[in-house]
Amino acid sequence: MGNNRVIEIVVGMFIALGIAALFMLAMKVSNLSSFGTDEGYTITAHFDNIGGLKEKSPVTVGGVHVGQVMAITFDQQRYQAIVSMEINPAYNKLPTDTSASIFTAGLLGEQYISLEPGAEESFLKDGDVLHLTQSALVMEQIIGQFLFSKAGEGSQ
Repeated sequence: MGNNRVIEIVVGMFIALGIAALFMLAMKVSNLSSFGTDEGYTITAHFDNIGGLKEKSPVTVGGVHVGQVMAITFDQQRYQAIVSMEINPAYNKLPTDTSASIFTAGLLGEQYISLEPGAEESFLKDGDVLHLTQSALVMEQIIGQFLFSKAGEGSQ
């Protein structure tokens, strides 16, 4: 009887550890957790169109995850979206002329911001603004332009 009880306790602990590991994995994959990340520095960028970009979307440099989108607001003077990004403090050598573009992971995947470092010798710091930006490509606009150009060709 005592031996069965020990086996049951070990199996129960193993299952509890498995559930905890799955929970941690789910939190990490969904970008909801901040496990192991220190406060970084915040930079902002203005975009004409952010498409489907959301808070917690990844920020990458050369495909490497360096931060995430913290907030998206609207500038009523410039009529542009303002995107605030928190960059991991380990990546503190991004030049001040870094550009930001919004891309889509795959054909129908989530949107993310890709930073392209420039050549300046001074580096971005907390509160800096990126001036070189490229808005998201919206598939509906591209298809509409294609159809409009084809309709124009057919009427001549």
